[in-house]
Amino acid sequence: MKQQGGKSRAAAATATAEIPELRPGQSVELLKELHILTREGRLNQDSRRKLKQVYHLFQFIEPLLQEMSANGYAPTLADHGAGKSYLGFILYDLYFKALGRGHIYGIETRADLVEKSRALAERLGFGRMSFLNLSVAESADAREMSERVDMVTALHACDTATDDAIAFGLQKKARAMVIVPCCQAEVAACLRQGKALQLARTPLAELWRHPLHTRELGSQITNVLRCLHLEARGYQVTVTELVGWEHSMKNELIIARYTGQKKHSAAERLQAILAEFGLEQALAPRFGLAAAGLE
Repeated sequence: MKQQGGKSRAAAATATAEIPELRPGQSVELLKELHILTREGRLNQDSRRKLKQVYHLFQFIEPLLQEMSANGYAPTLADHGAGKSYLGFILYDLYFKALGRGHIYGIETRADLVEKSRALAERLGFGRMSFLNLSVAESADAREMSERVDMVTALHACDTATDDAIAFGLQKKARAMVIVPCCQAEVAACLRQGKALQLARTPLAELWRHPLHTRELGSQITNVLRCLHLEARGYQVTVTELVGWEHSMKNELIIARYTGQKKHSAAERLQAILAEFGLEQALAPRFGLAAAGLE
């Protein structure tokens, strides 16, 4: 068995040496499971682009993890809407494996994907990964979940699941959140309901008169509200494009880092936007104005 393990390690070392895009120590078996490498261990043009995308996302997350590790933390990360736990596995392989401490939780509602992730982690020896068959909202108070979570990630969590992930991070007092929102229907539905009244009240309603604009503006407003909410709760927020994920139109990346400096002005502007677009009744409870100091 030892000889076989030695051969496996030697083969992995040879593979990473032959493919310059791979980082030292990367799990070739994992990359095959994620269909980044072919069964023969090769990197074709399509998978080379996928690997570039992975590295691009990782470059945003790694500095946040390094900061936590430098301060003595064994980072605990919760990945919401994990799916096949693509992101979690890559983070573990590129960072947590060498760090030798810390834990990743993959949270997913589809039981079959959770079981497959558990089996893959066991095969790879990724012992500090756990997979929970729960919704984002359920996971916050789950016994299986760590009381302390340092980082929250949510890659394309649909509609209000992104807000649930943010609420999870706030409850757990996460030091950082990395969010890529997905489809957002809630605000667009609210805008459609009051469209006739708003068109009579203000020319700004032209921004969402057409159905396509209603959908796009709804997404834009939602993400602006999320950023203001995070700033009001003590986070420094950066918004950028997740360049490289060409296969998705949902390309907005929200990075929030906790500083403890709560912005009262952000809470006030959040409230003003809700009032301007007639969203107070539908959204004020979610964005926690009372908790931000505005009751």
